[in-house]
Amino acid sequence: MDETRAQEKSAIEHASTAVDSSEGAGLPTSIVDSVQGLMRGDVSEAASTLVLRAVLPAVVALLMLVVAYFVAKLVARWVSTAMCARVDQTLGRFAGKFSFYTVFIVSALAILQTAGVSITSFAAIMAAAGFAIGLAFQGTLSNFASGILLLVFRPFKVGDVISAAGITGKVNEIDMFTTTFDTPDNRRLIVPNSSIAGTTIENISFHKHRRVDVTVGVAYKASLDATREVLTQVTERLGDRIASGEGRESQIILTNLGASSVEWTVRVWAPAAKFFPVKESLVEGIKRGLDDAGIEIPFPQMHVHLANSASEANAPDEPEQPAAAEVVQHPPEEKRSGRIRPRIRGESRGV
Repeated sequence: MDETRAQEKSAIEHASTAVDSSEGAGLPTSIVDSVQGLMRGDVSEAASTLVLRAVLPAVVALLMLVVAYFVAKLVARWVSTAMCARVDQTLGRFAGKFSFYTVFIVSALAILQTAGVSITSFAAIMAAAGFAIGLAFQGTLSNFASGILLLVFRPFKVGDVISAAGITGKVNEIDMFTTTFDTPDNRRLIVPNSSIAGTTIENISFHKHRRVDVTVGVAYKASLDATREVLTQVTERLGDRIASGEGRESQIILTNLGASSVEWTVRVWAPAAKFFPVKESLVEGIKRGLDDAGIEIPFPQMHVHLANSASEANAPDEPEQPAAAEVVQHPPEEKRSGRIRPRIRGESRGV
């Protein structure tokens, strides 16, 4: 019995020593005294002290963190709405998210300081962790830096249609690490900012007007004046659907004499938002106009000549054509399989 009491006393002394060392590490004295009281068997007073000094502050700190989260969300919404209204959506959305993280982190540090957690040691730990995380996430930091560059130099904004990083789509959001696109076939693409900043960016919707070019070829026998007149009438039928003004005139250009056709290019200017409907109407008008005028649109063709060998044998000798090859069909009396094989003029007919 005495041995058991001695072991309990020794355990209490070791625990007291550990708590005393913890006191030096920064724990409040009341909490240390409560732990020592629990070890001595004074449960009621020690438990009440722990509840008042440790559990209750922890619960209050947790509730304050929840409140800080919602306050940060509210502040971010206010900042984003104001920036979108006065500047644009690109900077507004970025400023909203930046405000949220700033308010929440500062509030969390203040709450931890109130709860008795040393911020100095926490900052040192965060600095060391930040260095290690920076080495591990170099690509992520590169995306962040690229996002800052996109927001500073503004090569495009939310709502623009651009072509970059091998995709074409409408910009939905420029985030700190990624940019979100909506494609014409209604797909959502999320692209890292570094992939966009490190490539050529084509801002398709930057200008108000876009030029529509349609190339068409007509037969050589067609009249140049008649063809030009037909193409001019096609552009005039588009009316108000195309842009007008200085430097926005329609053009009918004779561009080339091709291998099998005379090539023309029709150019009109259209509002950027109506580029594809105007191009479709122009192509359809050119096809219908040339068909109505009887002007042929040639296409590649292959001509195959079949020569009868019997009539060839009775025919007088003709001068040999250079590099000529013909497809010869054998007459029925030779009782062959009827297959057609090439024979060069002058070749002897063997078995």
